[in-house]
Amino acid sequence: MTDPALVPPSGTVHWIGAGLSTGSGLGALCETADRVRLWHRTEERAGQALAALGLAGRAEPRAYTLEALTAELAPGDVVVSMLPAPGHTGLLAACVAGRAHFACSSYVSDAVLDQVPAATAAGIAVLTEAGLDPGIDHLFAHSLIDRARAEIGADTAAEVSLTSYCGGVPAVPNDFRYRFSWAPAGVLNALRSPARYIESGAETTALRPWEATRAHEVDGESFEVYPNRDSVPFVGQYGLPPAWKPRTFVRGTLRLAGWLEAWQPVFTQLVGGDDRLITDLARDLAARHPTTDADRDRVVLAVTLDVRDGSGRSWSGRYLLDMEGDAQESAMARCVSRTLAVGVRAILRGTLPPGLSRAAETPERAEEWLAQLAGEGIDFTLRLGD
Repeated sequence: MTDPALVPPSGTVHWIGAGLSTGSGLGALCETADRVRLWHRTEERAGQALAALGLAGRAEPRAYTLEALTAELAPGDVVVSMLPAPGHTGLLAACVAGRAHFACSSYVSDAVLDQVPAATAAGIAVLTEAGLDPGIDHLFAHSLIDRARAEIGADTAAEVSLTSYCGGVPAVPNDFRYRFSWAPAGVLNALRSPARYIESGAETTALRPWEATRAHEVDGESFEVYPNRDSVPFVGQYGLPPAWKPRTFVRGTLRLAGWLEAWQPVFTQLVGGDDRLITDLARDLAARHPTTDADRDRVVLAVTLDVRDGSGRSWSGRYLLDMEGDAQESAMARCVSRTLAVGVRAILRGTLPPGLSRAAETPERAEEWLAQLAGEGIDFTLRLGD
């Protein structure tokens, strides 16, 4: 049975949503794609978002409903979803039916996975985890593991420590020790989800992730970090050689020092709170800690890999991204949207295969994407050795 042929890209991009993570990546696609449409709550608000991004006249504003999008969708178009994760399901179903490609920056959900066989059979690319975290963190991890493999050897028995911590924080620390860069309800619900990771060579689960918070130093600056979601599947996804045994393997969230103490009242309400209470709490936090035009955010992503074999030979490497937003664009929007645009351009070139892809499936793709991001103003450093 032959693999399904990729539906030829049409050159049209539909960007769905203009929230906090929509930034200059949309402008990059306006320079690449034949046609770009920005879909938002109303056509007026879509037009206002384009004007704020300096893209008035370069993309077409549209009022979003799934029915309206479906009516304009053509085979080979690319749909970029900036909606919350539950919104991806309907969009992907419309893409499968219309034989249009799909891209988002979110983790792969079960609802998306369920549609991958149909998407593959339809000849469409489904790109996920192509933002900051997940996204750039994947690129860093693949690059480090490939470099270590070349030095230590994939067949050499070794112990490994990999930590990947990312956070969006206020550039100027505030009493709350945080700045909302995505929906408060999403932040709270992430904290309600247990975290699984590897510590001291054993799988560990933190039912309340914040209770596993610890101090973490980055270039002499003190932060606080805690595990997030399920890190264990990424041992395989990152291609860690079977001969290498992870002593520590954790993907987590980074916060300013003092965050744990500042958020104690929030944690008290999270314990035992039902969905309605969490919704009310999210609304209250958004009102008490609003993001204003004068605020500047900061993104810190630190991925570190240490490998030591039985003879005592060791290898270490670290990627660090530390970026502040400016008056034109938040650091979060720049990192998420620029990475997503790199992936969409790959779809437009026809270089992603039908079916599911993530930001980095191979070390080669990771290096290619990192080179493109570096050329587009996403600054990061690689440090090898102690």
